[in-house]
Amino acid sequence: MTSARYDVIIIGTGPAGLGAAFHLSDLNPSLSILMIDREKICSGGLLNDCKQNYTYPTGFAEENWTRAEAERLLPLVEEKLQPTIKEKQNLEIYRKRAQRIGVTLLDIRQAHVGTDRSRLLIDRMMSELTARGVTIVLGKEVTDVFEHESGAGITIGEAERVYGNNVIVAPGRKGFSFLQQIMERLKIAYVDNHVDIGVRIETTLENYPIVRDYYDPKFFFPDGVRTFCTNSGHARVIIEKYQDFSLVNGHALSEEQTANNLVNFALLKTIGLKDPVRSGQQMAVYLGRLAYEIGGGKPLMQRVGDFRMGKRSNAETFNDDLYSAFRPTCPVTAGDLGLAVPAKIMRHIWGAMKKLDTIIPGILHPSTIMYYPEIKMYANKPAFNDEHFRVCEHIFMVGDGAGTSRGITGAWASGIRAAEGIVGLRQTTQREP
Repeated sequence: MTSARYDVIIIGTGPAGLGAAFHLSDLNPSLSILMIDREKICSGGLLNDCKQNYTYPTGFAEENWTRAEAERLLPLVEEKLQPTIKEKQNLEIYRKRAQRIGVTLLDIRQAHVGTDRSRLLIDRMMSELTARGVTIVLGKEVTDVFEHESGAGITIGEAERVYGNNVIVAPGRKGFSFLQQIMERLKIAYVDNHVDIGVRIETTLENYPIVRDYYDPKFFFPDGVRTFCTNSGHARVIIEKYQDFSLVNGHALSEEQTANNLVNFALLKTIGLKDPVRSGQQMAVYLGRLAYEIGGGKPLMQRVGDFRMGKRSNAETFNDDLYSAFRPTCPVTAGDLGLAVPAKIMRHIWGAMKKLDTIIPGILHPSTIMYYPEIKMYANKPAFNDEHFRVCEHIFMVGDGAGTSRGITGAWASGIRAAEGIVGLRQTTQREP
């Protein structure tokens, strides 16, 4: 570390952390700021795919945001990320089809960078922050956050301590467990009773042609199911590895790359838990481990044709398919989702797929693949002390892992709100006699 003490320490270099760092240096360039991340490159949704939504409520946790507050900050997010907004067409046709069967299609301003170009965006932002005097430390893991007599600080590894006036904790969804440990040790009240569980669909472009008109269509179905994170062009399904299980996700390359004519997107169901099962994270870990065991150390996949017939998929299903030469882009285990997905969740997701096939005929083609599990663990909801996401006098928690957002732009805006709180606190302190 280049300093024994900083005005602000930011844990995490994803969108929430970046939003805080930029806004802090905008409001007060003289602040000493440390950003630290266990990853060796800026992490979060910016690195993989980098899809951005600029219309409320997409990407925002509505219990923490009003439309007016989100719309106040979204232009500031856009100013820094400098997106190229995707054009849309023919939405009214899809909307009318959806409305007839009780489905809602949102009209969202969107941008997409692509995994192959996301590092260029990250490098630009990190270089700008460095030029502003922000200290950036990558590849070092924060293991604790603590309060001291005049502020807050962090522990790196086993014993190294760095002190600050304020700490912003923004580790993203993968930092879910870390956040819970900090909240429990500091006795910060929180709830963790929601989790999003679902499948990732992979099919051909001709089976889901809406992406030619609307890059990432946002459908909301009955029973709490929605589409999420649609990828097309050169699109692939990927594995996200956790400590003792794996999940699936999707991403796409930029328009500069040759298309593979595939589309993937998630269908997620939001689960609200009540006693005695109160932890969304515990449920997510249990389901992830179950699928991991059934899949022999990998997630599962099944063709729609096999699922409809009530039989498992196998290697031959994917290599000698009679309906399509389309091969899976993710090396997971062919099997039976019915053995791993809770029945109620699968029933609601399958109902949403049938409705979606009514709106866009083709998604239930026998060759379509369902990958499982895709789980979003961003249901930590700390008891915030104010609108700036303060949890202790000098500690703030923001981003997807802290339940203030559900995507890049909402996370960035959350960082801005924390920055405003810190600068306001600093000004108040300086005015006191």
